[in-house]
Amino acid sequence: MTHTARRIGRSLALVLPVVLVLSGTLAVTMVPWADTSSSQVLTASAQGVSAPAKPVAAQDVLRDKLLSELQQGEEPGDVLTHLQQEVDRRPSLGRHCVGIARALGRAAVDMYGPTKAQSFARPVCDTSYASGVASMG
Repeated sequence: MTHTARRIGRSLALVLPVVLVLSGTLAVTMVPWADTSSSQVLTASAQGVSAPAKPVAAQDVLRDKLLSELQQGEEPGDVLTHLQQEVDRRPSLGRHCVGIARALGRAAVDMYGPTKAQSFARPVCDTSYASGVASMG
């Protein structure tokens, strides 16, 4: 039960800031220290605004989630298992598995050093995790 609550909390921690930023509203603000005699008011306007932000790609969300798990103390072996489970659940992520596993390998080296990080290697996405460890070691 605690694991489920922790997983929900982590998901919210990753998704909520993105939702808040993407759904933010434009505000009208009066600057209190400005010269009030001319009634200066700053307003947000749609003029000159660039195109809306692109949604975050699923593989980027997954990579960030897994790196966050690693940084929060989960062992790299468990995080690699989560990667494999996600790729099995959503095969479209398979083509991004190599890059994600390499990123996890590099992050593991930063946390554990090359020797210990290598001890967590699993055959997820071939040897991509080990490749990420080797590139940092």
